[in-house]
Amino acid sequence: MNSGMRLSKRSSSCMYTRCWMILNGDEQDTKDEILRTPTKSGQSKVEANDSMHYTFEDYPTSRGRAETDTPYGRRKNKFVIQQTGCDLPALEGRRTDHGDDNLEDDIISRVRPGKRCSLQVHGSKPEPGCRFMYERIEDRVNHLENRILKHAAVCHASGLYDEPTDATIASQKSIMAVGMICCDGEGRLNEKSTLLQCSAEHSGGQRVRLDLQKLRQFSIFPGQVVGVEGNNPSGHCFVASKIIDYIPCLKSSSVNFPPAKKQDLDPEFASTDEENISELSMIIAAGPFTTIDNLYFEPLSDLLAYARRKLPQLLVLMGPFIDSEHSEIQKCSIHKTFDEIFQLEILKKLQDYVEYMGSSARVLLVPSTRDAHHDFVFPQPPFDVQLHDVTHQILSLTNPGTFNANEVNVGCCTVDILKHISAEMVSRKPADGLPWDGRSKLANHIIAQRR
Repeated sequence: MNSGMRLSKRSSSCMYTRCWMILNGDEQDTKDEILRTPTKSGQSKVEANDSMHYTFEDYPTSRGRAETDTPYGRRKNKFVIQQTGCDLPALEGRRTDHGDDNLEDDIISRVRPGKRCSLQVHGSKPEPGCRFMYERIEDRVNHLENRILKHAAVCHASGLYDEPTDATIASQKSIMAVGMICCDGEGRLNEKSTLLQCSAEHSGGQRVRLDLQKLRQFSIFPGQVVGVEGNNPSGHCFVASKIIDYIPCLKSSSVNFPPAKKQDLDPEFASTDEENISELSMIIAAGPFTTIDNLYFEPLSDLLAYARRKLPQLLVLMGPFIDSEHSEIQKCSIHKTFDEIFQLEILKKLQDYVEYMGSSARVLLVPSTRDAHHDFVFPQPPFDVQLHDVTHQILSLTNPGTFNANEVNVGCCTVDILKHISAEMVSRKPADGLPWDGRSKLANHIIAQRR
């Protein structure tokens, strides 16, 4: 199970730390570790919240597995960071036990756990119960057209580039055009097969061959919307001198997101005054939340125990939750339906978690195409979470989905889109030996295509 943490403040730059931890037990069983009495400092923080005053002994668990002897329960080095995503060698091999207060994250300790973060989910489609593969060709064309027009409008509004023109018309002077990268055949994209499809408004949706020979470096993939500077001397081939594969930064007021769902808006955070913006503490974890040999969901229990100590304002859990590739599910050796397992092992634990943490705790669930109890067509609708009393504390996103918490915009997706883009991308590295970070380039492509 991968877990990460992100903290941000509006007046400062974002800080991101990703780490992988093995949630292990030393000598006692997992449940013994989870149910121990909290430290004095941890108890005082919890009581500061408007929550039910449980102790860890009172904290409910599913099926009472104290006697269960599993390899997961016998493992050692619990809560040891095995690997970090940044150049922070001091974190590797570090423990996050209860007793070592010096090892607590300094930034998290400064965040007030009793204050609820603002939360706004952007977009709500596809919706639960939607009909897949039921869309008109006209809708697809309009969607692609809007992507190109939005990209062109942003480039022109930045003041850095001229207004986009038709790239299919012969012209000796340099112009700027915006379009979508396409391949001239069914095979993999390469330098010789690259086409640029412009908008219907500028060129009637026609395509023109793209000559990339003059470029020192580039990285493109099919479906990518880019701006291209160059000329078209013959009217049949656009000779590119520069590819604009990023979106110029604009003021936040000019960014138009799809309307947010009304039930996901916080009335108390309707005002966006400067004094209402605070720091954000968030834990992000990706499934599956089981071990390969059973469906006891012990890693999820340990993760929630870790979250109860760290007191994050927001806990983001990304699927799969009921992994269709798990051996127990593939062998059909379970005696409950997938929905029953999800309700008992996932939602019940999360409901107990938010009741223990108080009204300031928030949980976001992101489905996966590997979830056996959910629609496996991508993009996916959110889970249909029907819980009493904690409706606004446990929410589900679409896959992919975006949300805003304390004015920090976060995008979530459980499909390895970086892998898919890397497999289709064609690039040219600089010949002068300048560093080329392929992973950062892929991440930049995702951000640049966010519209």
